[in-house]
Amino acid sequence: MKLNESLPQRIARLRAEGGWTQQELAERLAISRVAVSHIEVGMSHPSERTITLLAGIFKHEPGELVAGTNYPEAKMERLPAVACRYTEVEFQCALFERDLHWLRQIATSPDYTTLARNLHDHWALIFDSLRRSSQDLRERRLIAQTRQRGGI
Repeated sequence: MKLNESLPQRIARLRAEGGWTQQELAERLAISRVAVSHIEVGMSHPSERTITLLAGIFKHEPGELVAGTNYPEAKMERLPAVACRYTEVEFQCALFERDLHWLRQIATSPDYTTLARNLHDHWALIFDSLRRSSQDLRERRLIAQTRQRGGI
């Protein structure tokens, strides 16, 4: 984290570095775009819930996100030590990549074709379900990219 950076500046910077619009971030946080704007200009302090969600989105721990900023000490003490850093879609895509790696390791096995077909069918069902349940455009793109890499 940058030194001498206010929490509003930090949140705005991390959002921009991640390529998020205020509207996209607001949808992820289940708050309004105006609320995100107010946080980024310092008109309001985000709640502990919002800090925890922001930390996960930005792949940091809550304490890291607010360290060295003007975030109120009383709120800082109530932050959880860790935040969920990955969505279900990101997690499933990582598992799929692991399975592809495993499949490449056994490419010379006599059972390779059967195993590859079973793996393909298994993941096709999972990705279809994830795509149907996800409204997030970033996650839908991740699903499509992962499917394409895996030939599904």
